[in-house]
Amino acid sequence: MISIKLKDGSIKEIYEDSNIYDLANSISKNLAKSAIVGEVNGTLVDLNYKLKDNDEVSILTYDDEKAVEVIRHSTSHIMAQAVKRIYNNSKLAIGPSIENGFYYDFDIENPLSAEDLNKIEAEMNNIINENLKFEKIDVSRKEAIRLMEEKGETYKIELINDLPEGEDISLYKQGDYIDLCRGPHIPSTKYVKAFKLTSVAGAYWRGNEKNKMLQRVYGVAFSNKTELESHLHNLEEAKKRDHRKLGKDLKLFTFTNEGPGFPFFLPKGVILKNTLIDFWRKLHSEAGYVEIETPIMLNKKLWETSGHWYHYKENMYTSMIDEEEFALKPMNCPGGMLVYKSEAHSYRDFPMRVGELGRVHRHELSGALHGLMRVRAFTQDDAHIFMLPNQIKSEIKGVIDLIDKVYSKFGFKYNLELSTRPEDSMGSDEDWWFAESSLKGALDELNLNYKVNEGDGAFYGPKIDFHLEDSIGRTWQCGTIQLDFQLPQRFELDYIGSDGEKHKPIVIHRVIFGSIERFIGILIEHFAGKFPTWIAPVQVKVLPISNKFNDYCDSIKKELNINGIRIEIDYKDEKIGYKIREARNERVPYIIIIGEKEKKENKVSLRSRKNGDEGTLKLEDLIERISKEIKNKEL
Repeated sequence: MISIKLKDGSIKEIYEDSNIYDLANSISKNLAKSAIVGEVNGTLVDLNYKLKDNDEVSILTYDDEKAVEVIRHSTSHIMAQAVKRIYNNSKLAIGPSIENGFYYDFDIENPLSAEDLNKIEAEMNNIINENLKFEKIDVSRKEAIRLMEEKGETYKIELINDLPEGEDISLYKQGDYIDLCRGPHIPSTKYVKAFKLTSVAGAYWRGNEKNKMLQRVYGVAFSNKTELESHLHNLEEAKKRDHRKLGKDLKLFTFTNEGPGFPFFLPKGVILKNTLIDFWRKLHSEAGYVEIETPIMLNKKLWETSGHWYHYKENMYTSMIDEEEFALKPMNCPGGMLVYKSEAHSYRDFPMRVGELGRVHRHELSGALHGLMRVRAFTQDDAHIFMLPNQIKSEIKGVIDLIDKVYSKFGFKYNLELSTRPEDSMGSDEDWWFAESSLKGALDELNLNYKVNEGDGAFYGPKIDFHLEDSIGRTWQCGTIQLDFQLPQRFELDYIGSDGEKHKPIVIHRVIFGSIERFIGILIEHFAGKFPTWIAPVQVKVLPISNKFNDYCDSIKKELNINGIRIEIDYKDEKIGYKIREARNERVPYIIIIGEKEKKENKVSLRSRKNGDEGTLKLEDLIERISKEIKNKEL
C-alpha cells in the first residue's frame, strides 16, 4: 500500500500501481465518473498517471476551471482530427486552449467558409460519439520526427527540432490521429459535452508576417450545454453592442484611412468625452488634486532618464528636432516628474496630488488596433501622488475610494489584482519588498478580495489593477495604482524633511478611466448605447408633428437649454412615426412630441426610453425630473 495526501489534507491508503482514476473510484463512484484530470504535487496529469507514495493529489472535475481548460485543449485535438478526416492534405500547426475555448492553426489550400465549419463540427460530434481514448506515447526525438514525416506534418517537425536537446517528447493518440503534445488530456473524446466552432481567421505561422499565412479556426467549449448557451447568447449580445458599429450609428466617432488607429471624435462624441472629463475634474478637485499639463513631445534624454527608452522604445514615435532626437510621450509620468522638480519642496507639502489629462501616443501594430479599445493616440487620466513613506497606505486607500466613486456611477462591479515584480524590473530587492507589502497591506486593511499576479508588475514598481465587469459579464482592465520608488531616484527628486535633510519622495501613479477613449468604448458596449441621461450626448429629442409647431418647439428648446439640458429638434418634413423610430434608434433618453393638443394646452407629450409613452405633462415638471436625474447621476 502507498499513502496519498488529498486536497483536504486527509491521507488515503491505496494499492501500489494505482492511478488517479483508481484513487477517485476508491473515494466515490460519482467522483470517478466526473473526474477529468489530476493534479499531482502541483502538476496537471492524465487520470491514468501512476501514483507514488506520499504524492499530494487533487482530483479535478467539470466544476474546476483547470479541468475545463484541459477539456478545451482536448477539443482542439478533436477538431484537428476532424479537419484531417475531411481535408486529407491539410497540415497541422498548433492548437492551444484559450479563454473560453480553443483554436487550431491549419495549412489548408482553400479558404474555409461558415459551411466548412459546420462540416468540421459535425465530424467532431462523430469523433466524440466514437468515444476514442486519449493515449500518451513517450518517444525519442528521432521517432517523433519519423512519425511526423510519415504524415507530412512539416510544422510539427519544425516544432520538434526547436525543442531543447534531451527534452522528453510526448505524443497523444486518439484513434488514428496522433499529435505532438505535452498534455494532459481528458480520458476519452466522450468527455466533451458542449462546444461550438465560432470563426476562422488568418494567422501567420509563429506570428511572423514573413511566414506563411495559415487558417486559424476558433471554438468555444464549456463543461455543460447551459454554460455554452449562455456564452453564445453573450456573444450575440456583444455583437449588438459592438462599440465600433454603435459609435458610427450614434455619430460619436470615426476612423479614416489617413489616420489608422487615431480616432476622430464627432460633436456628440466630444460632448460625451467632455462630460466624463468634467465629472473627473469635479471629483479630483474635491479630493484635493491639482491639475497640470505637460508637453506631448520631449527630448530623448528624458526618456533615457525615465527608462522608457530602453524598455518601451519600440512603441514610441520619434522625430528629429534641431538635430536632436525627440519622442511623443507614451506616458505622462516623466513630464510629471519635471513639474515636481520645477520648485523646491518640504515634507509639509505632502501628500501632493497632481492630476493630468495627458494626450499620449503609442505605436501599436496595425493588426492589434480595435476601434477605441486599442488605438495609437488617447487621453490618459493620470495622477501622481508625491508622499512620505508613512502616508502610503492612507493615500492608496484614498485612491481606491475615489476609483470606487467613479465606477459606482456607471453601475460597474470590479475585481482587484495585485501584480508583483517582473523579470525586467529596476531597483533593489528592499524597495520592491517594501512597495509590494505596502500595496498588500492597504488592500488587507480594507478587507478587499484580490488576486496576486506574480511577475506582472510594471518595470518600476508593483501595481493594483481594477477589472470592471460589464452588463454581460465581460471584464475590462481600466484603473491602475502603481507604487514607484524608481523614478524619484532616476529623476533625483527630493524634499526637505522634518530633520532639515534631503530625502526622496515616494510616488503613486494611478489612472481611473485608464484611456478615456477606451473607457468610452466600454461604456458604449456596457449600456448598448443607451447612456444614462447625465452622460447622454442628446438628453431630449423634440419631434414636431408638422412645421407649423416649430415655433413652440423652439420655445421648449430655449427653456431646456436655460436649465442645462442637451436637446435636439427634428425639423425634417417626415411622418411622426418615422421620426419616433429614428429617435429611438439614437437611444435618446427622452422624446417630446408636439402637435396641436400639446401647443394648445401648453404641455408636452412624453416618451421615455425607460417607460415608453407617458402621456402629456407640464414642461416645468419634466425639467425638474430630468434635472434631478442629471444632478444625482442616476443610472
